[in-house]
Amino acid sequence: MTFATLGLIEPLLRALEALGYQTPTPVQAQAIPAVLAGRDLMAAAQTGTGKTAGFAVPLLQRLTMEGPKVTANSVRALILCPTRELAEQVHASVAQYAEHLPLTTYAVYGGVSINPQMMKLCKGVDVLVATPGRLIDLFRQNALKLNQLQTLVLDEADRMLDLGFSEELANIYRMLPKKRQTLLFSATFSDDIRLLAGQMLIDPLSIEVSPRNVAANTVKQWVVPVDKKRKAELFVHLMRKGKWKQVLVFAKTRNGVDALVDKLQGLGINADGIHGDKPQATRQRALDRFKASEVQILVATDVAARGLDIEDLPMVVNFDLPIVAEDYIHRIGRTGRAGNTGEAISLVCADEVNMLSAIEMLTRQTLTRRMEQDFEPEHRVPDTDASGQVVKKPKKPKKPKTSGGGGKRNLGKWVESGEVAAEPSIKPVRKVPVFNTGPRKKK
Repeated sequence: MTFATLGLIEPLLRALEALGYQTPTPVQAQAIPAVLAGRDLMAAAQTGTGKTAGFAVPLLQRLTMEGPKVTANSVRALILCPTRELAEQVHASVAQYAEHLPLTTYAVYGGVSINPQMMKLCKGVDVLVATPGRLIDLFRQNALKLNQLQTLVLDEADRMLDLGFSEELANIYRMLPKKRQTLLFSATFSDDIRLLAGQMLIDPLSIEVSPRNVAANTVKQWVVPVDKKRKAELFVHLMRKGKWKQVLVFAKTRNGVDALVDKLQGLGINADGIHGDKPQATRQRALDRFKASEVQILVATDVAARGLDIEDLPMVVNFDLPIVAEDYIHRIGRTGRAGNTGEAISLVCADEVNMLSAIEMLTRQTLTRRMEQDFEPEHRVPDTDASGQVVKKPKKPKKPKTSGGGGKRNLGKWVESGEVAAEPSIKPVRKVPVFNTGPRKKK
């Protein structure tokens, strides 16, 4: 099968050929004809399998072949993304695909001045890539109209519909025309997200080109147990031992990112970091330098977990495990892309055991553990498996109290020396928005 056999027009074929696209990936082979036919679509595929081209290329063809010319302050297609970095990357890809087409494209997101974005929208844009918050700001300032909208795309749809975006997304849906095409693309779809998507799509085609919530088999994964206070020391040890050249590191918090970057820079290691508190220009510059191999270690929060395409990235390290298990799949999907192989190492301490168990249950695999000599943890990380069970070490019988009060006591539960009481498993509460969009007729 070739892209030509999928019915694509010559200007798009020329652009794809220039980018080195030769054979459609499975998700592209199934999604492109469906989008060209005007179907609503929900597509799930592993990271690095070409989902962006799967929706952007046929969308550009439909806009070229159908519909009126875009009017002032209007858009004909809207692609929503959860992060600024992903919005910028998706727009770069769309612009490449549209190089030989008479279409305009643009990206809007927060963290930068809104005025240039308002000026750009004055003449109208065929394809707008946006983050939800900035899109709402532009709409409320009358800089954007959505009455010409033909197609809505939710990229990384599971995160877009998650708790953090539910209110914004509900507001956006009230702005949209009821007659439209809706496309949902992501690497992971939970059951409740699938149920919610049923409210948004009309007679959708569902595409799954790989088992749900499975990490790419091109990524070799393992876990190194370690005490929390020694994680940074272990990371530096592993980096020097393995002579790592380029590593993307994920930390749980913004303070954690800054602390690790400061420590690495203090050791003379070329490192930089990105997180939500940094200005967008600073974040983009750090990412660009990392892609150009000018920075050896890039430390990031989950703003870098979704959709970022870093060519030939060999290594991902989870300095902290993600709170949401699905984010693990997206994190390690930054390596092993486009047929390449990669490695993903997770540094896991005792109080992350429930997160590890959730990841193994989601991915249906038990991650291999490797002890690193001289870094064996004092606080044991209980064994876990893909069933979601945490195997706790049996406690020794309590010793009877002596008259001298020599018994070991804790004001709460009794805890044996060398053990850590397991944390309760806390499942994040997902708020499911209700979209009162009214009845929609089939197209």
